[in-house]
Amino acid sequence: MSGRTAIEWTDAVWNAVTGCDRVSPGCAGCYALTMARRLKAMGSAKYQTDGHPITSGPGFGIAVHEDALTEPLRWRKPRRVFVNSMSDLGHARVPRAFVARMFAVMALADRHTFQVLTKRPQRLAAMLADPAFQADVHQHAAALAAARWPGHPAPPMVWPLPHVWVGTSIESDAYCRRADALRRAPAALRFLSLEPLLGPLPSLDLDGIGWVIVGGESGPRHRPMDPGWARALRDRCVDAGVPFFFKQYGGLRLQDGRRLLDGRTWDEMPATTGAPSAFYPTTTPTPEGNP
Repeated sequence: MSGRTAIEWTDAVWNAVTGCDRVSPGCAGCYALTMARRLKAMGSAKYQTDGHPITSGPGFGIAVHEDALTEPLRWRKPRRVFVNSMSDLGHARVPRAFVARMFAVMALADRHTFQVLTKRPQRLAAMLADPAFQADVHQHAAALAAARWPGHPAPPMVWPLPHVWVGTSIESDAYCRRADALRRAPAALRFLSLEPLLGPLPSLDLDGIGWVIVGGESGPRHRPMDPGWARALRDRCVDAGVPFFFKQYGGLRLQDGRRLLDGRTWDEMPATTGAPSAFYPTTTPTPEGNP
């Protein structure tokens, strides 16, 4: 699979882990839970592990996928890659060792820019700040490089990885504390996904934040977003010099003009950081369909 996606703020998704559990009100209309149920019914191998019936659902139990682990190494054109659009890398049941191996793949696939988004920034920040975790990432990266490109030098260890962005989701003012936890994560760039935006965020602190995404909820049970909430966040980002991305108003259906805020689109992005490196050879064979 090429990993291509219609998500406006990224180019591709990489799901080496699938499954999750609802953890706050923003999860009530989770698209991934609904999609997992459908994919399980279609027989998709990735979605045969069921989660808890109250917090998760059919096909949405936590599962790791070895066959998807090195997928980004096969993508030759630089991309922005949303890591685990169908899970949460900060989830307590995602093995720490597998998280380290995913970061090792990211270390090698440095032509891409990776976007790691979590509703559980406390655990992810603790891992990323742990020297033992960093050493595991380096060890896994060196072993993978040696196996994949024999005779090629092991990559130097730079931490935080300069092409990996780390973010958290915040849906209401009660969860602005997630931004505080995120600030404890070593990261080249920290970002916020304020989606679905369910209320104003007067307590939100943008200190140390390099990008903000805002969006309303879609679907038959969507909870409406007041444009004034998005406008206030836009104005604060403009004042702070933080790139602002307005994804959509939301609603029952996606209408024309859904992305216009005060008559214009807001598609601001941080500069991407992925670039070819000395230890990621351009001669790596690329399977058909993975440009």
